[in-house]
Order: sequence, then structure tokens, then C-alpha cells
Amino acid sequence: MSQGDPTDHALATIASILDKPEGQRESAKAAAEEKPSATVEADGYSKTGPGPMAAIRFKWTVRRAENGDYFVDETIGETSVAITSGPMPADDAVKFVDDRERDARTRFDQLRAEMSGRAPANEIPGQGEA
Repeated sequence: MSQGDPTDHALATIASILDKPEGQRESAKAAAEEKPSATVEADGYSKTGPGPMAAIRFKWTVRRAENGDYFVDETIGETSVAITSGPMPADDAVKFVDDRERDARTRFDQLRAEMSGRAPANEIPGQGEA
């Protein structure tokens, strides 16, 4: 890419928007790592992935079928068709949502670090390997 490449400018803008002070980053990370209590109602439990654009943001929602089975619907953006996982017990559905959100946040943080120049591409899993 050349120095005047619009992609460079767009990536730099996204990185600057996403770059938060360390205190805010740590509190957000702690909130993401919290485990739901045993009293969490699985039906309707939902989490949204990280990112500055709703059109490409993941969302995971647990729903209960009429027969009592639980399913997780995963969407990208507000108008995509859901990819459904299940059936599974309620606790597994909640854990599935938490795990997917945590994995998405980890990948997003790694990409953000690479884009802002704080981490080389070879430190990103799956990148820089021959």
C-alpha cells in the first residue's frame, strides 16, 4: 500500500476511535470476563460482540424452543439470517454465548493492537506463520 492509500487512513481512523485509555480498557475487559450467576435466565440471554460498526457486529441470543430445548442464534449485523446452534441445556447455551463473545473480543483486541502498531502481525494467531 502506498502512503496515500485510503485504506491506511480508514484503518488509522478506526484504530484511533477504538483506542481507549488503559483504565477504561481494563474495566471493559473485567466486565467481559464476568461469569453469569446461576440465576441467569437462559431464554433471551444475549451478548453483542465488539466493534465500531453495527453492520458487522456479531450478536448471540439464547432462545427456548417449545419442547424446552435451548438454541443460540448468531447474527452479523441487524439484518442477517441467524446461524443456529443447538439443541443444548440452558447452562450450556449461556456458556456458549459467553465463550463466543469472549473469543470475538480477544480477536478484536488483537486486530486493534496490530492496526495501531502496538503488536506485529506475527503475534496474531494464524498470521505470519509459514
